[in-house]
Amino acid sequence: MSDRGLTHLDPLGRARMVDVSPKEATHRRAIARCVVVMQPDTTSLLARGALPKGDVLAVARVAGIQAAKKTPDLIPLCHPLLVGSVFVNFTIEDTSITVEAQVETVDRTGVEMEALTAASVAALTIYDMCKSVDRTMVIGDLTLWEKTGGRSGSYRRSEALGAEADGSTA
Repeated sequence: MSDRGLTHLDPLGRARMVDVSPKEATHRRAIARCVVVMQPDTTSLLARGALPKGDVLAVARVAGIQAAKKTPDLIPLCHPLLVGSVFVNFTIEDTSITVEAQVETVDRTGVEMEALTAASVAALTIYDMCKSVDRTMVIGDLTLWEKTGGRSGSYRRSEALGAEADGSTA
């Protein structure tokens, strides 16, 4: 845990946008994941492309990419930045789909929020396109799995140990 405190609050406790202008632009990357749990019949329909609304994963991928680019419009204190690349991928299991979003930039602030937003909106899109056949779906486990670049160093979440840091965490 960082000892820097809450950076988005001024000394009086009011919300503020952090000043990143003195920082150097560096290569930054973040990976986030979340899981959509659903009935086995739903994953089967999805994998076969047999859902009424069409190619769910193609639409969810585009939604996730768009969400990463729109993150500053959705998260009030998130800096607009040049998103260099966004990859949204899916792993289909018997009763779930894992969404993984990777975002990269060369900029003065990280892309953790962009990756988290991309993963969550892709998952919401899957939910929207599958809800006509499965109202039991649950979206969960939205997690930052990795970040690199910037002053706070690298972070990688360990599946076995919960979380571990390579360098300092913030």
